[in-house]
Amino acid sequence: MATIVVMPQLGNSVESCLIVEWAVAVGDVVAVDQTLCSIETDKSTMEVPSTDAGTVLKILWEEGDEVPVKDPLVILGEPGEDISDLAPADSAPDRAPTVPDPADAPEPAAQAPAPSYATTASTGAVSPRARALAGAKGVDTASIAEGSGPHGRIIERDVAAAIAAGPVLTSAARALGGTADTGTGIGGRVTTADLAAPAQPSAAPAVTQAAPAADFPGATSSEPLKGVRKVVAQRMMASLQESAQLTLTTTADATGLLALRAKLKNSDESLGLTRVTINDLVCFAVAKTLPKYPVFNATLEDGVLTTYEQVHLGFAADTPRGLLVPVIRSAQALTLKQFSAEAKRLGADAVNGAISPEYLSGGTFTVSNIGAFGIETFTPVINRPQTAILGVGATTPAPVVADGTIGVQQRINFSLTIDHQVIDGADGARFLKDLVAAIEAIDVTVLA
Repeated sequence: MATIVVMPQLGNSVESCLIVEWAVAVGDVVAVDQTLCSIETDKSTMEVPSTDAGTVLKILWEEGDEVPVKDPLVILGEPGEDISDLAPADSAPDRAPTVPDPADAPEPAAQAPAPSYATTASTGAVSPRARALAGAKGVDTASIAEGSGPHGRIIERDVAAAIAAGPVLTSAARALGGTADTGTGIGGRVTTADLAAPAQPSAAPAVTQAAPAADFPGATSSEPLKGVRKVVAQRMMASLQESAQLTLTTTADATGLLALRAKLKNSDESLGLTRVTINDLVCFAVAKTLPKYPVFNATLEDGVLTTYEQVHLGFAADTPRGLLVPVIRSAQALTLKQFSAEAKRLGADAVNGAISPEYLSGGTFTVSNIGAFGIETFTPVINRPQTAILGVGATTPAPVVADGTIGVQQRINFSLTIDHQVIDGADGARFLKDLVAAIEAIDVTVLA
């Protein structure tokens, strides 16, 4: 009997997932827990295992479609089994999985529209494989009037046909008429300079040819924001619209911080402290400072301020899918060794796309460190509904005067953004003062 595999529910906050790539095709025999496809949530990428065994009779969505959780993905059953009662008449076509090299693999034949519950492509949309081939061959997809895919979507064979048809004329070259075997413009396009010039009488004086018209604005590509990038865009705008953000900056003497980091790096490996980073030490100091300032370790939603006894510390992570914020739970209760190990685990999972959505929510305070890029100070945007965020900048040399002697001291930069609705500037200054003290006495802070 045919069965349906649905899009799994991945955490309470996940409402839909984007299909990245199919790992099976119609006709394949799959086993329980075999990977059907890879998907991207608004926070991570993961694989969808089959919940049943059987032959793939129908694939209901295309790569790039956004699928609500618990909606049907695939129909499994016995070969030749009637599934008309399970698959809508306008369901998506049978197709093979994506081939790694888009230039070598032709697109499937003309396809029927996607099912009524799918997010179908509109006219002018470009499939991922078509976009990859166009980029590799320098073809401007805007020059393709209409695609042969569903709803006019440009698919790989449309790009291949454009390549086979020869070079495309720029608008200026098209207006002048003429022909050319090859083009020297962007993407091989024929410019006015490439057009065959008419024969000139031998006695006629040479005529200076006008400079070719520029190919304006040149090749472009457009696609809607999706996945992590779309979520980040929405949350950043909402954060600025819903809170009164004020940023305070200061610096701290990083001498002790750098010395402890060097000592830990060269310590006995059996202690498990050799991989502790400057960022680990700074975040550890933040987790120890926050309990003294409940309004900083808090959330503000619908006019209700909620403070937390436990510090659930988020840290901004730069990943191939965009900005993610893993959360170290109960950070204030961890030892330095435990804290560093948990930060490494969550950071690696975020970069590899394997982090559980549950570890990307529930934070009460966030640290964003871009000092490694040479940025000294910046204005971090609060991770709503939290009430504050700390930005960590680069460590830079600064002149100091001690006992009438001028010297150089390494100082680390901090930028604290607070929600002025619930935190006053003076409170922000006090928090930074205590954090600086914890940083400058980091060897004592890690023992607390």
